[in-house]
Amino acid sequence: MNDNIKKIVEIFTNEAGKRLIGQENLVTNILIAFVAGGHVLLEGVPGLAKTLTVKTVAQMLGLDFKRIQFTPDLLPADITGTLIYEQNKGAFSVRKGPVFSNIILADEVNRAPAKVQSAMLEAMEEHHVTIGEKTYELPSPFFLLATQNPIEQEGTYNLPEAELDRFLMKLIIDYPSVDDEIKIVKSCGNASSITVNQVISADDFNSMVSASENVNLDDKIIKYIVSILNVTRPNSVITNRGEHFANSNTSMFGSKSSDITRAIQFGASPRAGIAMAKCAKVKALFEGRDFVLPEDIKAVACNVLRHRIVLSYEAAADNVLPDDIIKRILDFVPIP
Repeated sequence: MNDNIKKIVEIFTNEAGKRLIGQENLVTNILIAFVAGGHVLLEGVPGLAKTLTVKTVAQMLGLDFKRIQFTPDLLPADITGTLIYEQNKGAFSVRKGPVFSNIILADEVNRAPAKVQSAMLEAMEEHHVTIGEKTYELPSPFFLLATQNPIEQEGTYNLPEAELDRFLMKLIIDYPSVDDEIKIVKSCGNASSITVNQVISADDFNSMVSASENVNLDDKIIKYIVSILNVTRPNSVITNRGEHFANSNTSMFGSKSSDITRAIQFGASPRAGIAMAKCAKVKALFEGRDFVLPEDIKAVACNVLRHRIVLSYEAAADNVLPDDIIKRILDFVPIP
């Protein structure tokens, strides 16, 4: 079964490669999150094919897809739906919003105001929305991919920490390599016209979900995950263990401080540990294994933790990124 799933994943990434150049890791990580049952936050500057990537994934999964462009004047009803009064019937009827779909692209999600974010939070966590006095279940599976632009901050709202924590992963889309960009420019922007086929059926998807739940996660691996999380919580670590985490001969920020704990203001929640375990199981499954290795934890750690760690003022002043901190933590925590 695991070998069959490994082949399906290879077919999936190869099919995506027809349209998306140099995005194999991104596509695989999105599929990992989808099988693990979580949502994804995509961050990258304009023009890096974020929207095209989501559309392509939806087509290859054969699922309903809706795109919502978030703006400052957006209302919750624009997403969830609203009650419409039908005069001929003398009653209200429900008009469901675009959130009632399998895959939702929330484009520039950080442009929406607080009320819209609240409505999205209910949909993400509870998989249902409230319209009027009734609650309506969302389609299954329900998968949200949200995008945000890291360089344009005018007219944007910082995402609440509670909403960020609901994203299973935050994936960073960087500029393509020189060779990949040459191929992109040669295509003259006609990638969207390339046909991609559905390669994962509903039965295949359900088999992946069931198989991932049966992947073995040893107690030592669980302790490894918890150890990583504990290091991200400075107060807890200092109080209970009194340990300093950086080599005294190495400066973390290029300044006098060499203590990782000074770089973190707030650490990751227990939800992060659950996310790491789920993602590591799926990654192991995609590689044809029925057990998780420490390398699987390391491979998913940055994607799971980078949006859950709040950096201190010192770290921000020294241009330290969450990924820098996470990599230092992974170097520090002993591998079981």
